[in-house]
Amino acid sequence: MAKSANLYARIEPDIKEQAENILSALGIPASNAINMFYKQIIMHRGLPFDVKIPKTTPVDVSTLTEDEFHAELDKGYADMKAGRVKDASQAFADIRKDYNL
Repeated sequence: MAKSANLYARIEPDIKEQAENILSALGIPASNAINMFYKQIIMHRGLPFDVKIPKTTPVDVSTLTEDEFHAELDKGYADMKAGRVKDASQAFADIRKDYNL
């Protein structure tokens, strides 16, 4: 089918640049990626991914004061002592699931 419809969207410049750099590395023009996205919307009869707020948000240690940082470390140590631990592979699997990575 001939591509004759236009789509105009306003997007943050750095988001556009980052996405287009990735698409370029994959050899996919942005217009093809948008077309694929629209086809997935049709196939899924909605967005082709979950749109939700994660149950938890990761702590950004760069924003913590020294006391807050130590408090976070203390929480982790308390969890470890109480046996609330999991192996690394399970932790990373949970992170990927929680943040749709």
